[in-house]
Amino acid sequence: MSKELREIIKNSQRIVFFGGAGVSTESNIPDFRSDEGIYQEKKYRFSPEVMLSHTFFMRYPQEFYDFYFDKMIYPDAKPNPAHLALARLEQQGKLTAVITQNIDGLHQKAGSQEVLELHGSVWRNYCRRCRTFYGLDAITESEGVPRCTCGGVIKPDVVLYEEGLDEDVLNRAVHHL
Repeated sequence: MSKELREIIKNSQRIVFFGGAGVSTESNIPDFRSDEGIYQEKKYRFSPEVMLSHTFFMRYPQEFYDFYFDKMIYPDAKPNPAHLALARLEQQGKLTAVITQNIDGLHQKAGSQEVLELHGSVWRNYCRRCRTFYGLDAITESEGVPRCTCGGVIKPDVVLYEEGLDEDVLNRAVHHL
């Protein structure tokens, strides 16, 4: 950390961090647009942008889940120094919130408490029919398309293309900013 950044943090009373995929790349989670990113994937018959859309999820749930399990879920990933530093800043009372586009849950694993996940989380999943919530294990241990006990399809609680962001999360983010 540069001397200038240390001084800014030292003199700050209220920091809000806004981050995205670059924060988790050091934890071996690929970003989307770099040369090694998820959007460079060529092994599927559709592009990643198409497969991560609401329409695709509804029309081709098995192919969605094949891609999702392969490229979007990293349950063994560990927080890296950036995640840990942000958690320490929060514990010191300097950082009031982490606003993230990431869906990996690494800020929480590092110890951050006030994490606003703009794009949701792979750790939460819900039945589209009855709205019952499930953890990550419920979908990773399922055969085929994950289904609820009511028979409904379970959807990851992540924002897909064509879906809006959660208004409550957005309002809380604006409040912190």
